[in-house]
Amino acid sequence: MEKKTPLKIVPQPIADPAPPPRQLGAHGSDLWQIITVDYDISDSGGREMLAQACATLDRAEECADEIRRDGVTIRTKLGPKDHPALKHELANRAFVVRTLARLGLDVEAIKPLGRPPGR
Repeated sequence: MEKKTPLKIVPQPIADPAPPPRQLGAHGSDLWQIITVDYDISDSGGREMLAQACATLDRAEECADEIRRDGVTIRTKLGPKDHPALKHELANRAFVVRTLARLGLDVEAIKPLGRPPGR
């Protein structure tokens, strides 16, 4: 009887993620890289939605930096007041989360169910 050649597992090379359609800041670029490595978003509408979410995340981080610099409340002649950028930061972050949900990126399980293997 002929001896069969053992099968080998050949790892697939990780594809380089496609570049974003426009220039992004550090936080937006990081999000773009994370999402495009983990998910295949090949349609132009999905890629544009992701690009908008990434650009908006950059804007939210700019607002957060401004709030960190100035403080959560600012002093006015009428007394302390919430920083005006608070509502913009929150709106930007909400847009990012909604957009990622519309792309279907919010349904992945955090951990597999059941016992860990090998026990």
